[in-house]
Amino acid sequence: MVSSYQRLLSTRTVDIPQDVIAALKKFRFTNRKGTAAISVKIVKASLSMAVEEEFEDQSIEEIAEVPVVLYAELPENHPRYVLLSHELKHKDGRISYPLILINWAPSGAPMELMTLHASSLNYFQQVAEVAKVLEVRDGAEGLDTKAVDDKLLAN
Repeated sequence: MVSSYQRLLSTRTVDIPQDVIAALKKFRFTNRKGTAAISVKIVKASLSMAVEEEFEDQSIEEIAEVPVVLYAELPENHPRYVLLSHELKHKDGRISYPLILINWAPSGAPMELMTLHASSLNYFQQVAEVAKVLEVRDGAEGLDTKAVDDKLLAN
């Protein structure tokens, strides 16, 4: 009998190499305060994913508006998966650092990249082991602290 995981592996279009899986796992299990992110892109030539950049241990001034910092770093016309660990202040005073996947899919991206990106989203989400996804198609307008907090606080 074929497991659902084996079926998933046999139907994927884009490969996630072991070094990317290891980087995602390390990112997930690193204890941190504040905000951090890891950006992953699809390499069209090899049909595989690669870690593009990590945002770690930035000053409070730099990360006060992390989505703005990320937007400055993210390309306007190429999709990315961004795994974000974000300081979330709950209404009852608790502070947590949940993970959220930002599906950076700008409307001006080339169609073939968008197709690869869209077809790989669920697979990447499962490998990254993240439940919440924030879809961003309209650039900076869709990526701000309020949008991230609203998505994380939604049931």
